[in-house]
Amino acid sequence: MGKITVTKCPIEGLYIIEPTVFKDERGYFVETYNQNDMKEAGLDMVFVQDNQSMSKKGILRGLHFQKEHPQGKLVRVIRGAVYDVAVDLRKGSATYGQWHGLELSAENQKQFYVSEGFAHGYLVLSDEAEFCYKVTDFYHPGDEGGILWNDPDIGIEWPLPEEEISLLERDRNWKTLKDTQVHF
Repeated sequence: MGKITVTKCPIEGLYIIEPTVFKDERGYFVETYNQNDMKEAGLDMVFVQDNQSMSKKGILRGLHFQKEHPQGKLVRVIRGAVYDVAVDLRKGSATYGQWHGLELSAENQKQFYVSEGFAHGYLVLSDEAEFCYKVTDFYHPGDEGGILWNDPDIGIEWPLPEEEISLLERDRNWKTLKDTQVHF
């Protein structure tokens, strides 16, 4: 029923996915994931787990990755809006250390596929946001790594001023990419 539009981002391994949204006076219907449509678009990943989180405005979660068990992530927002970011951590990649960001919202219904080998994070722009994501590998406690959200060498342009951003102590204390041992 659905069909999707897939747009490759400037960094290989990142895709913006826009499902068809059927709207009428009653509301809307959207098929948020269809394996056949994804395969037809050349995306044949297999998801093993779905996650959901809720955060308040100014919360920044990230920039995270799993070291030995990297995850591909298909992310979307079902309430509110976030600024979602992926940073290329693949050694030897022509875009190593580069980032791509976009706004995901319940209104725009966009999804973002972040392949294995990227750090990922998001900043909540609305009063609250509910964030959903499918992953290609299970979460492995003790395997999580991260890079500093405001690493000057990466230069992510977060859309809120620093004084409005709130992080966990762990996320505030990640090292820069230069000082992080990443083996993708």
